[in-house]
Amino acid sequence: MEQKLVTILEGAIKLFKKYGLRSISMDELALSLGMSKKTLYQYVSNKEDLVKKVLEYIIDRNSLNDFEDNPNLNAIDMLLQISHVVRIETVEMNPVVVFDLHKYYPAIYHDIFVKKREMIYNQMYSNFKRGISEGIYRKDVDIDMFARLYVKNLMEIHDPEFINASFTRIFNAMFDIQIRAIANNKGLTYYEQKLQPLTI
Repeated sequence: MEQKLVTILEGAIKLFKKYGLRSISMDELALSLGMSKKTLYQYVSNKEDLVKKVLEYIIDRNSLNDFEDNPNLNAIDMLLQISHVVRIETVEMNPVVVFDLHKYYPAIYHDIFVKKREMIYNQMYSNFKRGISEGIYRKDVDIDMFARLYVKNLMEIHDPEFINASFTRIFNAMFDIQIRAIANNKGLTYYEQKLQPLTI
């Protein structure tokens, strides 16, 4: 991705997190970035295109792919690293952003939701296979079912109807249950050794 576009998206993310999607105009974004609207429109067609690109950028940035090529990380390391990123992103996210996205950009909301769901499923499926091959996950794990359950739980984690607790507390509990369900004794020992340094 071109660096100029990354600068625009990062700048938009900062403003959206602070003020929400609806209240930030393209003029305000251009002003905050110190560039003209003409330059801005060379990289995004309009506000809707900007919102879509921002969300896709966030999803790609939170991907496990950056960790998969690191020979020093095993399957549990990768899950711990990505969970750390996701928790920080979510805790910093202004609830107004989610509201604005759902209300004013429903088509983008749906498309991004589906893309994120499929991406997480594929990552979890790949991670579970890797953990089994590394000898730290149970060999009898139903990979497809566990990956789908993880995605379902993650997608519903913001529903306060039944569990009245912070996102971090719910996410930590969900993640802990997931690891303990799939890891064998070797994996559990490793996981418990790695837990403390990555706690927020």
